[in-house]
Amino acid sequence: MKFTRNANANWKGTGMEGKGTITTQSTTLNNAQLSFKTRFAEGVGTNPEELIAAAHAGCFTMQLSFLLSEAGFVPEDLNTTAKVTFEDGTITLITLELSGSVPGITTEDFEKTAQKAKEICPISKLLNTEIALNVSLLS
Repeated sequence: MKFTRNANANWKGTGMEGKGTITTQSTTLNNAQLSFKTRFAEGVGTNPEELIAAAHAGCFTMQLSFLLSEAGFVPEDLNTTAKVTFEDGTITLITLELSGSVPGITTEDFEKTAQKAKEICPISKLLNTEIALNVSLLS
């Protein structure tokens, strides 16, 4: 399977005072605000690190669901928070915090499957940074 997805970013002005927008092909983001404040402080809008976190959380969780299904398990609920750490101009760490309810699976098998999902998720493979994974299986 091969496909291409796209997003567009537009920026007007300087890095500190300028403003921009981001629009995704699906228009889930449609001229979403982007600015210095949305990236480096607290402002209304989005930022690249937040978008990377969203992409990674979604990709990892979907990959895990596929792997669990291949192993004969049906997840009731998988919830992943991706935390992107930006430090001195570099993304230095992404922490995936996973909790899930998967009937019949052992904690060891859940952790092992989550680790494999982390390693083979396309977004994980794309990123060149340390990726930590914290897992908890809910009964």
